[in-house]
Amino acid sequence: MYQNDINIDQKHRHDIPRHQVKQVICSLCGTEQEVQQNCINCGVCMGKYFCGTCKLFDDDISKQQYHCSGCGICRTGGSENFFHCYKCGCCYSTLLKNSHPCVEGAMHHDCPVCFEYLFESRNDVTVMPCGHTIHKSCLNEMREHFQYSCPLCLKSVCDMSKVWEKFDIEIAATPMPEQYQNKMVWILCNDCGKTSHVQFHFVAQKCPNCKSYNTRQT
Repeated sequence: MYQNDINIDQKHRHDIPRHQVKQVICSLCGTEQEVQQNCINCGVCMGKYFCGTCKLFDDDISKQQYHCSGCGICRTGGSENFFHCYKCGCCYSTLLKNSHPCVEGAMHHDCPVCFEYLFESRNDVTVMPCGHTIHKSCLNEMREHFQYSCPLCLKSVCDMSKVWEKFDIEIAATPMPEQYQNKMVWILCNDCGKTSHVQFHFVAQKCPNCKSYNTRQT
């Protein structure tokens, strides 16, 4: 197999059993040999970055490639900037090392917005407060469209306390018609998971446990 066959054009998404590659042919001198970084005959470097496990060659080392034994694949961004969470089964930014909530197999599913498989994605992935993962760009797009809850579990994706304060003011300024003043409903809070029996209001129902308005009637 030729070096250029290994450095495949990702646009066409050809699947090559990379780990099964045993031999490569030097494109400069034509020598067939075991997979390695430098040609045994002419000495040419076949790739400035080389991973003997993934059989991966790449000349663009600005990507800061590194092999993660936990993931079993090569990733970009520099090993010093990431750590592997064995419960989540993926690499996360070191900024999340002591703060992310673990969800088993967190990245082994599609992005809930664009549906790209997150584990193999080359785009930045982030962790929401609920522990579910999403492309950072997709999360930003959600916020631009005023969507502030996880598409998977509906928990808030950011601190909504200021928004809830505005709900308090709006509800206080909007008295209910007399026939609804004693109406009670059961609600489920998407943020804390508690069910409560609360007074109905047209604007929203507040969770008495965590003070969130991210609720729905049950």
